[in-house]
Amino acid sequence: MAGRADGTRQREAGTGEHADWAAELLDHLRPAGRDVHRVVSWLASAVHGTVSLQDGTGRLLAGTRAVPDDSPLADITSGRIATAALEDRGRHLRLVRVERVHPAPAAVLAVTRETPFDRRASDIVTHTAQVLELLLAGHESTAAGHRLRRATADLRLAILQLLMVEDTVSARRVAAGLWPGLLDTDTACVYVVECGAGERDRLTEECLSVTGDLALVVRCPAMDGHVIVLSPHDAAGQELRALVGRLPGVFLGGSARQSLARTATAYGQAVSALAVARFRPQQAAVYAERTRPERLMDPAALHGWTARLLRPLDRLPHHTRAELLATTRLGLEFTAVNTAKILGVSRNTVRARMDRVETLLRTDFGDLRVRATVHLALSAQAGLDQHGAEGGPARPGPASLTDVLAGPALGAWAGDLLGRLEPDARNLRRTLRTWIAAGGNAERAAQTLGVHAQTVREHVRSAEPVLERQLLAAGSDLYEVVLAHLVAGDLAEPALPGTKTDHPDSPVHG
Repeated sequence: MAGRADGTRQREAGTGEHADWAAELLDHLRPAGRDVHRVVSWLASAVHGTVSLQDGTGRLLAGTRAVPDDSPLADITSGRIATAALEDRGRHLRLVRVERVHPAPAAVLAVTRETPFDRRASDIVTHTAQVLELLLAGHESTAAGHRLRRATADLRLAILQLLMVEDTVSARRVAAGLWPGLLDTDTACVYVVECGAGERDRLTEECLSVTGDLALVVRCPAMDGHVIVLSPHDAAGQELRALVGRLPGVFLGGSARQSLARTATAYGQAVSALAVARFRPQQAAVYAERTRPERLMDPAALHGWTARLLRPLDRLPHHTRAELLATTRLGLEFTAVNTAKILGVSRNTVRARMDRVETLLRTDFGDLRVRATVHLALSAQAGLDQHGAEGGPARPGPASLTDVLAGPALGAWAGDLLGRLEPDARNLRRTLRTWIAAGGNAERAAQTLGVHAQTVREHVRSAEPVLERQLLAAGSDLYEVVLAHLVAGDLAEPALPGTKTDHPDSPVHG
């Protein structure tokens, strides 16, 4: 009786001991504890030995390398044997094959200890190998999912970058494989959704979820907290507004509907609208279709002047011309660094392309008046190209910038816009005029005005809400204000020759 009682107690003790280590091992399968390195460390402690996990190439996956060179490691990874046990100079070694998801090679769990492996230690090693198989399979499946999502995100970015340089044919070809029909349209809206940089991954997934296959969702390569959404369908815009409405600290700016070839223009509009959205209770704004100065200009004069100004680019190969124009449009809206990120090229490439345009036009983009007028020409040129492509009338004859800026409607627009600054006793209009003439440089403007540079910046910043335009960030808003000064006669017109006959790219060369 006593012997049977002792035996029962021994079996119960063994069962309890097994339950303890098994429970600890199973804890490593819980969502919060799925870590291969932690499992290997736990095994080393549980069996009082040294543990390593390595693949068939000998690469250490976890633990401490302690496998003798003459061990049957290759036999196990090749599948000839599943386990092996041996003794090496007083140390005991146990090797167990750990399967991995194909095509990853099998791994080997190696455990060495100074005492022989008893039943308990052998069971722990065997079960730990099974747990490691599950963890590795989960990790490799997760990693494959991450790689797939990253590849898809890269593809969406590539499509957007093709649209930014007006290569709609290539963009449609790339998109057709994964999102059939998405770009089977002539027009689209661009939205920019803004959040904290640390929240962008979650926001991107939310945007993908609410828009489905109705939009192209891209993490902005230039701004860490921005998600760009290009949508041919109005439904996607409605879903985005609803999404932003229920997420505090998230804002939405949307463009007017533009042709796909003018995606870069639409993007600039969305960024401009985003600045307004930050001050609205609904956290969203669409680019205001306010009266644009080019709409008040004589179309024949505007198109004639545009054709004359950009004529040096006309004899370039089509793809080169489109590349230069698209880069310059973005480069006039954003910094060279951000333009490079948006287009997926280096900033030196952006600068080189813009330098080439400067050279061809025989002008200087350091002058805000030049930037504003070239920006006007590029905006008009996009519409002019489309008009010509549709078989419209030929381009009108040459016209001057003075012709373009003339007319009572345009004069009234400029007077009304700049007149908003008059009631301010600080003479914001004079400060703004001087700052523009100084190329947007506060220090140089301050020297001219005899004030501190910070005062100039404060005056310019104060003019922004009055004019309802961003001024300190280069872009369409600033260029409109510059044009208003030119129309009103507050600034002299810049010199824009339009051609350079001695340049190798000139249409009359050779």
